[in-house]
Amino acid sequence: MASSAANSEALQSPVPLLVKAREIVRHEGRVLVELADRIGGEFTRAIDLIYACQGCVIVTGMGKAGLVGQKIAATLASTGTRSHFLHPAEAIHGDLGRVHSDDVLLALSYSGETEEIVRLLPAFKQLGAKLIAITSRASSSLGSAAEVTIPLGNLREACPLGLAPSATTTAMLALGDALALTVSEMRRFSPEDFARFHPGGSLGRKLAKVNDVMRPIGECRVALETTCLREALVAQRRPGRRTGAIMVVNDAGQLSGIFTDSDLARLLEAKRDSAIDRPISEVMTRSCSSIAFDSPLSAACDLLVGRKISELPVVDADGKPVGLVDITDIVGIVRDEPEATVADAGPAVLKLVAPPQPRRMRPRSDR
Repeated sequence: MASSAANSEALQSPVPLLVKAREIVRHEGRVLVELADRIGGEFTRAIDLIYACQGCVIVTGMGKAGLVGQKIAATLASTGTRSHFLHPAEAIHGDLGRVHSDDVLLALSYSGETEEIVRLLPAFKQLGAKLIAITSRASSSLGSAAEVTIPLGNLREACPLGLAPSATTTAMLALGDALALTVSEMRRFSPEDFARFHPGGSLGRKLAKVNDVMRPIGECRVALETTCLREALVAQRRPGRRTGAIMVVNDAGQLSGIFTDSDLARLLEAKRDSAIDRPISEVMTRSCSSIAFDSPLSAACDLLVGRKISELPVVDADGKPVGLVDITDIVGIVRDEPEATVADAGPAVLKLVAPPQPRRMRPRSDR
C-alpha cells in the first residue's frame, strides 16, 4: 500500500508530468519536420486540382480525422477556396447529393480503410468528382481509389498507448493548412479579400475601411463658414452619438475647417468670449486633417495617433465631408509595425493595445 501511495504521489508531481507533456509536443514536432521533408510531387498535383476546381472542395473524414477535416474546410473557405465538410455517415444517407462532378473531394483517413469512407469510394467515382486522399500509404483502399494520394507514412502516435489519434491528426492538419494556404497564395488572396470574408469581430476591424466605422454625415455637426459660432454650437444637434467637433464647409460644400471642443475651451481660457458671436470661420482650424472615405482604417489610426487629434473628417473625391472618425470609436486600435509579408500584401495590420492617453491642449496649427 505504501509503495502504491508513493507511486500515486510521484505521478501527481508536476515535474514528471511536464516532462511527459514536453515530450509529446516534441514528438509531434518531429513528425511534422519529417513530413515536411517528404512533401513532393503528390502535393503539387493536389494543389493543381484544388486551384483548378470549378466547384467546391468537399472535405470528408470520420472521427478525429473528421474533426480535422472540418477545420481544413473552414481554412479553405476563409482563404479564398469554396469548401464544405461532408460527414461520411450522413453522406451514405443522402448527403451525397451535395457533391457535383465539378467538385474536388479531399478524404482523410490514416489507415485508408475507414469503413464509412471506403463505402463511399464507388459513389465518388460514379459522381465524377476528383478525389485527393490524405492517408498513411498509397496502396490502401482510399489511396488506390484517389487521383492523388498524399502519403503520411508510418507514424507513431504520441499517445503512450500508441492508439489515440495524435501525431497522425496533427500531420493531417498541417497538410491541410499547407494545401489551403498554398492555393490561397496562388490565387493572390489579399488582405482586402480576407477582410471581406471576416467582416465580424477583431479580424474584421483590423482590416476595415474608414467608411465601415465612421459616423455618417447625418450624425455629424456641419456648419457653413458664415454661420455664427453660437448658432453652430446651439443649433447643430444630430441624432446618434455626440461628436466633439463641427465640420465647417464653404459655399460649395467642401470641407474648409473644423471647430472642436478643445477650440472652444481655448477661447474661453483666453477670455475671448466675444468670438462666440462671430462667424465660425474666424475661429476654426483651417487646413485640418481629413481622410478619404475608402482609405484603410489603419491610415485613420495613423493620423489620429500621429497628430494627436480626436476627430478626423472623412471626405469624398470632391472634398465634401461624408462622415467623421472619432477617437472614441476606435480607441485601443493603432497601427502595428508592418511585417514584410503584410507590407508586401497591402494595408498594415492593426493590433489591440492599451487606450491612448488623453490629449493635451495644442495650438490649432498642430491639427
